Amino acid sequence: MSSAISRLNDKRDAAVELGEDAGFTLIELMVVVLILAILLAIAIPTFLGVTGGANDRAAQSNLNTALTTVKAAATQNKQNYLDIFGGLAAAEPTLEWNNDSTVSTQGPVSVHFSLFLGANVPVNGVVITAFSKNGPTCWYVVDNLAAVIDGAPYGAPSATTFPNTPGTWYSKGTPTAGGCNPSAAPVGANWSHSFSG
Repeated sequence: MSSAISRLNDKRDAAVELGEDAGFTLIELMVVVLILAILLAIAIPTFLGVTGGANDRAAQSNLNTALTTVKAAATQNKQNYLDIFGGLAAAEPTLEWNNDSTVSTQGPVSVHFSLFLGANVPVNGVVITAFSKNGPTCWYVVDNLAAVIDGAPYGAPSATTFPNTPGTWYSKGTPTAGGCNPSAAPVGANWSHSFSG
């Protein structure tokens, strides 16, 4: 493109020396416009792809930060997730925390603690979700300190329900009408031990 502009400038300079009116022909201008259009056609999709990936990485980063905070709070609470939600905002003030509610904007995380049959049983499971504008997509992380029983998001581990076995699990899903809900099984989830997809 620089060589085309250089030739155009040389032609204009030659025309000035001959005393002719300086300027570009319509063909020359159309060539420059065509080159700019081609460059934009290449750049815009690349930019949009980078933006979408950045939104996903931001949601995943928020989930990892939230998971670290929640696990630290459980460790200080005798390996029990019971009654730790109140201290999460103070422990990690950079995140906006929601307790068992649907999130539909980029940034906040929502937390659901597993339920158990019987009293005085440690709460060993937590589900955290974050919304990404890319898609849009719901990103999930589940951490179970031990096997859990929960009638809402948990159940037999499969491609469509939250895993109930010990360990940390990651997935993504499609938002429901309200957004991303940690207390309901995600739509289209495929669980693994790392973020994928």
